[in-house]
Formats: sequence, C-alpha cells, structure tokens
Amino acid sequence: MAPLLEVSDLRTHFTSFGGSRVVKAVDGVSFALNEGETLGLIGESGCGKTTTCLSIVGLLPPAARIASGRIVFAGEDLTRKTQRQMRRVRGRSIAMILQDPMASLNPLFSIYTQVGEPAYYHRNIRGRSLRQRVQDLLRSVRIPSPAMRMRDYPHQMSGGMRQRIVGAIALAGGPRLIIADEPTTNLDVTIQAQYLDLLKDLQHDTGVAIIFVTHNLGIVARMCDRMAVMYAGKIVEQASVQELFDAPKHPYTKALLGSLPKLGSKEPLYAIPGQPPNLARLPTGCAFHPRCADAMPLCAEHEPQDAQFGPGWTARCWRATQLVKEAYDRASA
Repeated sequence: MAPLLEVSDLRTHFTSFGGSRVVKAVDGVSFALNEGETLGLIGESGCGKTTTCLSIVGLLPPAARIASGRIVFAGEDLTRKTQRQMRRVRGRSIAMILQDPMASLNPLFSIYTQVGEPAYYHRNIRGRSLRQRVQDLLRSVRIPSPAMRMRDYPHQMSGGMRQRIVGAIALAGGPRLIIADEPTTNLDVTIQAQYLDLLKDLQHDTGVAIIFVTHNLGIVARMCDRMAVMYAGKIVEQASVQELFDAPKHPYTKALLGSLPKLGSKEPLYAIPGQPPNLARLPTGCAFHPRCADAMPLCAEHEPQDAQFGPGWTARCWRATQLVKEAYDRASA
C-alpha cells in the first residue's frame, strides 16, 4: 500500500533581498509517512524542520520557494497545486498545530467561530449541526463545559486550554494528517504530559497520521513510531524510534542521545562542540564534520550519501557507509 505522504528530494531555498545569496534551508529531504503513523522530526533550531513542514502545507514566506522535489499526499503532488487549490487541502486533508497558540488564535473571534470555521468551510456543516460539532470537538480535547466555553475568547483561556483549542481547530475539518510544530514548548511539564496523552488518544480514535516536530527526544520516545534526524537542511538519519535509540549510526544522532540527562548519574551533561553551520555558508563535504569527533579527511572533502542499514533505516555518513561495506564484505566472504 502506498504511503499517505511521500516527500522526495525536497529542496526549499530562501533568496536574499536582491537575489545575491541563496540559503538552502531544506536540501534534498526524503521521507514517507503511512496512515495512522507518527513521525518525529528532530534537530537543533534552524536545521530546516519547520521549513520542511511549511513546504508541505504550502505556507512558505515570500522569500522562499520550492526549488525541486515532490510532495505526494494521497496520490497527488502538492507541489503542482496552485495556492487556491492548496487552501482546499489545508484544514480539510492536512492541518497544522503551531508552537504558539496565540499566533494561531484570533483574539477578536470567539472559540465557537474559530473552531467552527474549518467544519463550515471544508465540511459544509451549518446551523445547529455546526454548534453540536464544535461542542463535540471541544469535548474531545477535554475542554470542560464546552457549551459555555465555546462563547469565550482566547484571552479567557489558560495556555494549556488555548493549545487544546488549536488542536480542536486542527481536527475540525477531519484531516488525515496533522503537523504538530513543537506544540508543547510553551507548556509546563504537567500540562505537556496531559497534552501528549490527548494527542495519542485523538490519534487512536481518528486514525490521523502525525508529523511531530520537536527537539525533545523524550517526547519522541513517547509519541513517535519513526524518527528522522535533521542537520543543516538534510535528514542525516532515519529509522524506527527503537532502532535509533538502541543503535544510532550517525555521529550527530549519537551526540543528541548522549546529551540526554541520565537518572541517577552525577556526570556532567555532554554538549556537542561548536555551533550549527550558517546555511548560507555551508562547509564543504559533510556539514557536521567540523563538530564531529569521528571526522576523517574524506568527510571534509566529499558529501556522503545515504547508507542503508535495513528497511527504512538510513544514515548519511562516510563512517556509516564503511560499516555497511564491511558487513557486506563479511557476508560475501
């Protein structure tokens, strides 16, 4: 069966004022997502996670454009659709939950109006049926007294409730895919756990697929089936969550996992040396090599290609490529 979403060699570039410089924010990204599956998109700030998601939903800023690649959703290439056609896709088939709920909610409109709009526009629900639909959605995201609270405005809600309202808006059009862009960053730990449980319950009830963008590996372990690690606009490793946590192949993935705090350990936390590269002035070869403890001269000279470790498990690293070659040679001996 074909994946619900298949992104192939996606390249999204930002052009500076006057066109003198091109920033490759997304540089050859490929991944697939099945119905009902959750993919974690991981990496440091500025690595291209959000730009990848905005490319999928067609909401890139004016300075950005998709230079090449395909985004096939439910058998249709979204890169070939006009903005008018994409407005029919957003909300109805693909919805997005942003990090800051106040950036998603209009302070001038009631909760009823904002939650009901996607159902009205995409599902043609009207009148009493729409009011019932809004109440059901608010109830599904565990808003107490939904008939009363839907008359409220965003400023009358707590931060956790506002984020749940954004989730209700995302569900209102009955989408098959939800892109959650760091939706728990502004929530305290207790509310964050409740929100993650809510998303899992909603996914179980609706069968919706989720792309979960985060830099929190604990959330990935809790929420995701598969994991794609991004660095400098590229996916450097992707596999199932279990495989990557048990035996990561790329040095960057290993470094991220090594920086996690360990319960009961008194050792100082590991920190990845250096800073992520400037996407407008990337180093030659592998972009991670200036920070990599395992770098070889080859890493600074030539960009590595994906090495295959199993079904759906790839790592973009020269040392990983050597490991695959050695394993192949041993098997062939």
